[in-house]
Amino acid sequence: MANTKSAMKQMRAAERRRIRNRPIRTRVKNTLTDATAAIAAGDADSAEAVTSAISALDRAVTKGVLHRNNAARRKSRLMKKLNAAKAAASA
Repeated sequence: MANTKSAMKQMRAAERRRIRNRPIRTRVKNTLTDATAAIAAGDADSAEAVTSAISALDRAVTKGVLHRNNAARRKSRLMKKLNAAKAAASA
């Protein structure tokens, strides 16, 4: 438990941020999972799922929930999976 007034205030602020950021993080995780599953299944709408996942990542960056490099890394990995699946389907 915090001992000083400033530490107590920081605890309250951290809790407010955690509550505000949780649904954004959840949305990012869910859209990434959906997109990955769509790519693995070879669905025709996998590009739409990837687009919505990228949008959710960008929104999380804008709101300060994720670092921009973290989102860029996740988008890169997702696009790599999508391109590999497209190449395998066309070959």
